[in-house]
Amino acid sequence: MKNDTKLIHLGRGEPGQEGTVNLPIHRASTIVYSNVASYLSRFDGERRYRAITYGANGTHNARALADAVSELEGGYGTVVTGTGLSAITMTLAALTRSGDHILVTDSVYGPTRKFCDTVLTRYRVETTYYPPAADISGLLRPNTKLVFTEAPGSLTFEMQDIPAITESVHAHGALVVMDNTWGTPLFFKPIEHGVDVSIQAGTKYIAGHSDLVIGMITADDEAIYRQLFDATRSFGDVAGPDDCYLALRGFRTLGVRLRQQQENALIVAQWLHDRDEVEQVLYPPLPSDPGHAIWQRDFAGAASVFGVTLKTADSSAIEAMVNHLGLFQIGSSWGGYESLVAVNKTPLERAHVHWDHVPLLLRLHVGLEDPGDLIADLEAGFERLNGKS
Repeated sequence: MKNDTKLIHLGRGEPGQEGTVNLPIHRASTIVYSNVASYLSRFDGERRYRAITYGANGTHNARALADAVSELEGGYGTVVTGTGLSAITMTLAALTRSGDHILVTDSVYGPTRKFCDTVLTRYRVETTYYPPAADISGLLRPNTKLVFTEAPGSLTFEMQDIPAITESVHAHGALVVMDNTWGTPLFFKPIEHGVDVSIQAGTKYIAGHSDLVIGMITADDEAIYRQLFDATRSFGDVAGPDDCYLALRGFRTLGVRLRQQQENALIVAQWLHDRDEVEQVLYPPLPSDPGHAIWQRDFAGAASVFGVTLKTADSSAIEAMVNHLGLFQIGSSWGGYESLVAVNKTPLERAHVHWDHVPLLLRLHVGLEDPGDLIADLEAGFERLNGKS
């Protein structure tokens, strides 16, 4: 099946749900058994990873969502977590132990960096941050357990050569983990490019409606999947059935939403690129972006979120521009149907390439509104920026 067909037909649940288009919500904490033997064997063998044994271990909705995402990713199995961040933290906790060393891209999502710098350090796991475009072969140590990637990176949207990284890391005997929230399995399939663990914040595009938080971790083989599964259950990290239901509902329209939002984002990004007030549009699909060649080679499409730096150093003027936008609401998430703008102070927290040449870095998420209306909203904002309104 092609991806669009998979989105509609995967994750329908087990046989016996006749009569409903969507898998019903299974709300449960206690699961009862018909006899002692079935109760005592509920964790035996493969049942440990498939049976519905207790609400805190997930219900039919979580299992259906995990099966759908795993098939779309092309992985062995998927674990569903309570948030996108917990998908990251659970992965790092499951795959490292005291004395390990990990490499993390310097453009990583801020909360991931915080987890590495605060929690992992308490457990004697050392983190080294590397420039996103760097050749990491010289940074690998005997105790390097995994390399964490994110392409493009948060806020600055720097690309990474994932196939080159996986080749180098696997030759060393370590694992590659990727936060693929931006690309989703529709526009980039990490496992096909050698990644061992693919992470998504389903909060963003899979949910699609800005009304839930959820995460997914997909492993490329059985052993890693079981490590991840056992770790999330040990930490008590599970997504509720209502959120899994909503995520599966969003999953059905992922393809049409992504393609339309990509089209809208390209129109808006190109318009911004041509504005005199704009220093740079940080968006790999644009030929002017430093990561364009890698994006064009590896990706089948682009997300609808990108960065913008302005030439002015007048923070008050930028605030005047943003504060009165009508369609771009100020918010820190993305992936929903609505357009958003986030304003980030610099310098950003970086170990290598520092972002301190502009006072504020804008991040725009383009929704499903008409791009002409979005451009008119931004044009009025530039009028305010220039002191003309």
